[in-house]
Amino acid sequence: MIDISIVVPLFNEEESLPHLAEWIDRVMHSNGYSYEVIMVDDGSRDGSWHVIEQLHAANPAYRGIKFRRNYGKSAALNTGFAAAEGEVVVTMDADLQDSPDEVPELRRMIVEDGFDLVSGWKKKRYDSKLAKNIPSKFFNWTTRRMSGIHLHDFNCGLKAYRRDVVKSIEVYGEMHRYIPVIAKWAGFSKIGEKVVQHRKREFGATKFGMNRFVHGYLDLMSIMFMSKFGKQPMHFFGAIGSLSFLLGFVALVVVLVLRLAGRMALTNSVWFYLSMLFVLMGTVLFLTGFLGELVCRNSNTRNQYLIEKEL
Repeated sequence: MIDISIVVPLFNEEESLPHLAEWIDRVMHSNGYSYEVIMVDDGSRDGSWHVIEQLHAANPAYRGIKFRRNYGKSAALNTGFAAAEGEVVVTMDADLQDSPDEVPELRRMIVEDGFDLVSGWKKKRYDSKLAKNIPSKFFNWTTRRMSGIHLHDFNCGLKAYRRDVVKSIEVYGEMHRYIPVIAKWAGFSKIGEKVVQHRKREFGATKFGMNRFVHGYLDLMSIMFMSKFGKQPMHFFGAIGSLSFLLGFVALVVVLVLRLAGRMALTNSVWFYLSMLFVLMGTVLFLTGFLGELVCRNSNTRNQYLIEKEL
């Protein structure tokens, strides 16, 4: 088995790829690792794929997967995980802000210390404080509180995984921020953290805007719901729907009894309309849970992407 698989999702990074490849080769050779580098081109519009082809021609350890269009980082990681064959799988960004020098220690923590997943922590960052640092700290604090996983930097692209982890989890939408949460949900609870070097971007521009923090919180709500009820949505919607229907039905019976006793006029009573509303809400929520169960049992195309080329 290959010692290390390095998965590199990228979008418009043609300038940085040769430098990253040279750096990775130097680290791998100096440590005597057998390795592969899987570069997933997420629909780049520059010459990134041409660079990947050149790297593959020069060194077969470099493999490339090219999407026909831009699907996002989660899709690129999920596809890279499926293709990885190494004992330890390391992910890093292609912009040279992640240091390949961290890989040997990350691998040691997986192989010797027995961690399932080790996440990098960019303790000292070179990003704009207003644009990234302050929102990231608040985002990470919220995620720690809600998930119970005590990591400082959930969104760090530099992570190491035991092979079993990447073969057992599914990353979709924009859930790459919450891979530690997904891993814990899948039963991989030994999650560690390592302080890693964060470098200034040398080429190109960041691909993420401020909207990622809005999307991040929506994704967090989604992943917390999925972790509890993703396979059994009826347990959530059905329970609330049944309670709502029961309360509405009991209230409706009371209102009708009072009406028959001549103590209440239905058309002038707000309680009649509220009871009907609860009955309708309960019915709709119950049906939502039922439809959710049908979708969960029949959905098998969530992670099908249009791959244009593969090396």
